[in-house]
Amino acid sequence: MVDTITQYEHIQQEVDAAVMEVVRSGAYINGPAVQSFKQKLANYLDVPFVIPCANGTDALQIAFMALGLKPGDEVITPSFTFIATVEVIALLGLKPVFVDVKPDTFNLDPCKIEAAITEKTKAIVPVHLYGQTANMEPIMEVARRHKLFVVEDTAQAIGADYCFSDGTAQKAGTIGDIGCTSFYPSKNLGAFGDGGAIFTRNEELAQRIQKICNHGSDKRYYHEEVGVNSRLDSIQAAILSVKLGYLDEYNAARRRAAAHYNEAFAQVPGVVTPMQASYGSHVFHQYTLRLVEGRERRDAVKAFFDEHKVPAMVYYPVPCHLQSAFTSAGYREGDLTVTEQLTAEVLSLPMHSELSVDQLAYIENHLLKALTVLIP
Repeated sequence: MVDTITQYEHIQQEVDAAVMEVVRSGAYINGPAVQSFKQKLANYLDVPFVIPCANGTDALQIAFMALGLKPGDEVITPSFTFIATVEVIALLGLKPVFVDVKPDTFNLDPCKIEAAITEKTKAIVPVHLYGQTANMEPIMEVARRHKLFVVEDTAQAIGADYCFSDGTAQKAGTIGDIGCTSFYPSKNLGAFGDGGAIFTRNEELAQRIQKICNHGSDKRYYHEEVGVNSRLDSIQAAILSVKLGYLDEYNAARRRAAAHYNEAFAQVPGVVTPMQASYGSHVFHQYTLRLVEGRERRDAVKAFFDEHKVPAMVYYPVPCHLQSAFTSAGYREGDLTVTEQLTAEVLSLPMHSELSVDQLAYIENHLLKALTVLIP
């Protein structure tokens, strides 16, 4: 699904030199490499404040802590997302309120948010799933009308652009009150271990986020509130600084691979290729098809791929609202019909910046063969 080794080989000299510079400096925690990466990422995103942290899950948790949300407050979120989005809501004693997604973009449906708002609602969490931006303009309009915070989960969409109706554009994660991302190795901008970052345009929020990341302290041994220990180490920051310089190139390579897939599957009955929304760019963290005959057909294709040792994954087979961990939220099968349909249909093919034309053709041929064999 991901080829981090070949990607490393292309930039090996730069990465090795950056890592050795940190090793020789002895500044392993919060050293110059971290400060340099913070500034480079802030410049890239065109956002004034970036606070690195240990991973993407921490980024989300710290964001909610910084907003001062209290146990019992409600947070609107899609159920069609990786569990971390919802997990941190529950860990803080907040209540996840699940809203359905659009079947074409897989992202939060802005038209369904307002009906889920109550007097306890405090925030909305758009997830830019698979690398496609959620439709942020109408989401922000609802948030402003109801005085709600917006926390963007940008773990899968670093580098994607969102275009507003007036022609202006902003990077995914820089539109709401707070943006969060992950540098897990498989991400479009991936470290060689764990890592994450939080970004905002609000100076007061930035200071609070930084304090929470550092045990609730901005002066050593003086702790104004309960915080956490969440930081990006200097070696990972050095690696990310190098890779950030290639991020647009990596995303362009992913788009070319997606276009190759799209052409191969354009006329295949029962196969729906990913939509490119008119309001933003897609950076294809995943290339996710819909096999519209349903779960049985999708699972048979996945089994065929497994048998022939061709990578393919289902992201995600069980939506959050039907996970055992969230039974107390009171949701049942049938509550989010689009989400539940998608979990029965989606299949992700290998997607990364190093895919060759031959590799793409090999994967495409196996899918076409699978569909022919399974459904003559």
